Amino acid sequence: MKQILLNASQREEVRLAIIENKNLVALDIDLPTKNIKSNIYKGIISRVEPGLEAAFVNFGRTRHGFLPFKEIASDIFTQGKSRSSRDCIESGKEIIVQVDKEERGTKVRH
Repeated sequence: MKQILLNASQREEVRLAIIENKNLVALDIDLPTKNIKSNIYKGIISRVEPGLEAAFVNFGRTRHGFLPFKEIASDIFTQGKSRSSRDCIESGKEIIVQVDKEERGTKVRH
């Protein structure tokens, strides 16, 4: 039997262990100072900016990530609304995101 154990009780690090047949198969410790490109996070849409056609996502980092509407899967959008509509997506909605660019300057992009 395979198990995945996740310990995120400390803000300084997140630990992930994979156990198979009572043996440790893999252990990963994620530190906030490590690069985050390609990492996948569960986030919450913190702000929607229709003028930018984008949303900002809180995924546990200091800065919220920038997520263009065109990169959001269609099933996330509110039923019956176009992707460019002011209310196409709601703040507070949980979303899975993958970081495609490292943070630089004052902006982060997913």
